[in-house]
Amino acid sequence: MSPTRAARRRTPRSAAALAGAAVAALTLTACSSSSSGSSSGSSNFVSGSGRITVVEPAERKAAPELSGKTVSGAQDSLAAYKGKVVVVNIWGSWCSPCRAEAPNLAKVAAADAPKGVQFLGINTRDLDASNAVQFDKRFGITYPSLFDPYGKLILRFPKGSLNPQSLPATLVIDRQGRIAARALKPLGEYDLNKLIDPIVAEK
Repeated sequence: MSPTRAARRRTPRSAAALAGAAVAALTLTACSSSSSGSSSGSSNFVSGSGRITVVEPAERKAAPELSGKTVSGAQDSLAAYKGKVVVVNIWGSWCSPCRAEAPNLAKVAAADAPKGVQFLGINTRDLDASNAVQFDKRFGITYPSLFDPYGKLILRFPKGSLNPQSLPATLVIDRQGRIAARALKPLGEYDLNKLIDPIVAEK
């Protein structure tokens, strides 16, 4: 068999492998990226710093169905919190910016719970859930995180919506289950409150 023919046999990959590789490349690159994550000039979006985008209520799109096993082994879903403002944070224990923002998320999640705000994490690219569990213990994270080691939940966000494009990424889902805001950077307490409070105040 010629070297060329042998190389051709090794080249094809399954669609699943390609999808997994694409998600891995996206999240790994984004974790250290300085990409602005802007809305590509769409007039439907009101952009803040270029990394934080807020959508006017009339232009919001429904969040995808997010459900599955959590890092602790329980079952949970975004739909379980219907009627609440839900803050969805996508993170990995291996991601330095995720570690930097974790204490802020823990504090704001506890402070905002009486306002009807629920935090829900999506842990990705941690192939062993125990790494995510240790992360939660280390930073005092008490809200649940869906276990998404291969990024399948992340791929459910519709094209053209405020889909997560980096790690960490934080999305705010309004009481109607629509994606209201997105941040593509690690957030401090001030930024979190600035992002969440206007959506909580909506009637």
